[in-house]
Amino acid sequence: MIYPIIERPIYMKQLLPLIDQPLVKVLYGIRRCGKSSLLQLLIAELQKRGVKAEQIVYYRFDSLKYANLTSAPALYEELRSHIDQKETTYLFLDEIQEVEDWEKVVNSLLIDGNVDIYVTGSNSRMMSSEISTYLTGRYVSVCVKPLCFREYLQFRKEYGQTSDNELNIKAELMRYLRTGGFPVLHLRELTEETAYTIVKDIYNSVIFTDIVKRSQIRKADLLERVVKYCFDNIGQTFSASTLAKFMKSQKRSLEVETVYSYLDKLEKAYILQRCPRYDIRGKEHLKTQEKYYLSDLSLRHALLGYDASCMPAFMENVIYNELSVRGYNVYVGKQDNNEIDFIASKAGNKLYVQVTYTINSPETERREYERLLAIKDNYPKYVIRLDEGAAGNYQGIRTMHLADFLLSREY
Repeated sequence: MIYPIIERPIYMKQLLPLIDQPLVKVLYGIRRCGKSSLLQLLIAELQKRGVKAEQIVYYRFDSLKYANLTSAPALYEELRSHIDQKETTYLFLDEIQEVEDWEKVVNSLLIDGNVDIYVTGSNSRMMSSEISTYLTGRYVSVCVKPLCFREYLQFRKEYGQTSDNELNIKAELMRYLRTGGFPVLHLRELTEETAYTIVKDIYNSVIFTDIVKRSQIRKADLLERVVKYCFDNIGQTFSASTLAKFMKSQKRSLEVETVYSYLDKLEKAYILQRCPRYDIRGKEHLKTQEKYYLSDLSLRHALLGYDASCMPAFMENVIYNELSVRGYNVYVGKQDNNEIDFIASKAGNKLYVQVTYTINSPETERREYERLLAIKDNYPKYVIRLDEGAAGNYQGIRTMHLADFLLSREY
């Protein structure tokens, strides 16, 4: 069955102004997050603008159809044969990392031909030093993530079993927290077991193709143990040495430098996202005891199983992803001996976020709000909750339900 492609305005807003600009547009992110669909949306936009079919050239390099195009010279000659110097040729090169030295090909075409180039990829080579070397000043990158909550709701309205008027936002939030945002999971109704099987396949592709095989890691089992530790400690500060000590306690030897290397590879494969700490009083970035969040919560559920007792960590993860999608730089805040869950900054603006599952005692309320009240500036401050009492204002601090925060237009 062929499904219509749903608009993703967050990314199209970034990409549309770049059409016909003399830059390579690089879309990167974890596998199955929707990069190929964005290329199709761009192609549809070009067709609306009157671009002829013969001016649009699309290749998907993870298809056997193009298995012979594995070298830079072969790819260059193939693409050159489609370029018409009289009119702009629009090249869409999907999963281009499968071709060795693709950066050289793209750079040569950009210099030699009348082209507008868009590429996608799913591993660290998309943001490696090779791009900087061959495309310096000639490319712009866009990080594509799985569906945020607003996009998820749009998918549910389009493909779900309920109409727009029947959509229960709070119930859908809980479903989103369980199933995550990979678009493929929301094109039709799936059982949770089937959804996690699909996600496990995505996970295995990333771990064993994009990391183990490409980096020639000999002890894949140790890498997976690091992954499970990180997945089990979402929202907890830890260091590479902490993780190495844990491995030692499990009778598995792993050097601190190897842990750093594995964490770096997991970041570059878009499995993990590192959230550094920021000292609010000292106004400096801290290099120890960072936090890690997942590009999508379903990865954890597929690997470790869904555990409702970890809901506060799941809330943090979703909020971190939402702020990132909106273009904020996100940090864990340190204020003396207290921790602020998130400080988010963008274009000179800033906001503070404290996350709590529920507030059921004056002591909890005082702890969560006093941390924010101790910050003496006028930037917006939020306490995000998941209980029904999550609404209101406490001495200038906005209290919001998680669903309302994720859908809010005010920040």
